[in-house]
Amino acid sequence: MTGYDSDKDAYLARLKRVEGQVRGLHRMVDADAYCIDVLTQVSAATKALQAVALVLLTDHLGHCVAEAAGRGGAEGDAKVKEAADAIARLVRS
Repeated sequence: MTGYDSDKDAYLARLKRVEGQVRGLHRMVDADAYCIDVLTQVSAATKALQAVALVLLTDHLGHCVAEAAGRGGAEGDAKVKEAADAIARLVRS
């Protein structure tokens, strides 16, 4: 079971909103919208995706990493490293 399983519907709803934002961006570019307006919407879509990522990360730490760390050993170490790598990717983006 994934860490986000209990909130899957909420994640799907958030992603559907982001999908709508991206489609809106496509329409804006197709309609030759003002550059700054397009950039503003790109920023909003980016922030929405970042919010999804942070909630996913929180769920992953609270579920997957916590369980593996509780068992200890190589599996726990691997999950902690995996989470640290994911955080590093998020910070770089």
